[in-house]
Amino acid sequence: MGDLSKVPLVLASGSVHRAKLLADAGIAVETLRSALDERALEAPLLESGADAEDVALVLAEAKALDVSARRPDALVIGCDQTLSLGDRLFHKPADMAEARATLLALAGRTHRLNSAVVLAREGAVLWRHVSIADMTMRPLDPGFIGRYLARAGEGVLSSVGAYQIEGLGVQLMERIEGDHFTIVGLPLLPLLETLRGLGAIDGGASHARPADDAGDAAGRDGDA
Repeated sequence: MGDLSKVPLVLASGSVHRAKLLADAGIAVETLRSALDERALEAPLLESGADAEDVALVLAEAKALDVSARRPDALVIGCDQTLSLGDRLFHKPADMAEARATLLALAGRTHRLNSAVVLAREGAVLWRHVSIADMTMRPLDPGFIGRYLARAGEGVLSSVGAYQIEGLGVQLMERIEGDHFTIVGLPLLPLLETLRGLGAIDGGASHARPADDAGDAAGRDGDA
């Protein structure tokens, strides 16, 4: 694999939230959005019976490989997040009416966020991981949802659940099981551990190998 300490890191995402998480952690990354049609990739997966966790992982891998093909010099971080309520898979709302419908469907119930991250280099997957967070939303009446959307504005359209937990969205929640980074859409701690293990970022005195265990209740990861 060679020395990765001088290899540029590229985030295969247009998400300002993910880019900010990495920047706040002191990780310098370039951003290059994948050109893939996610819905076209997702359709056959759902037809084959893939669950929301598998969909997130496949899409994250596809994005990482797509950008890696364009940037073979880089170590590419691909990400995806899905939201599931039982067997139903949600997508980012197209407009405020869809955002309202999403919140009405989620109110008073527990939904799951599946956040996948993949590392790719020279067209090959090096590592993949999925973390989950279970989000229980308070019972919400239509009037409150309308007032929330008016205050939050069209920024909610950038999130699959029509909320940002770091802002007004936290007021929608009754209980959260999962870490902040998973909710925002980038499992940062396992990613940083793996980047240190690969020698892509400074690991200090100890150098842990890339995570390759079967994961625990909050995540699943492994070498490719």
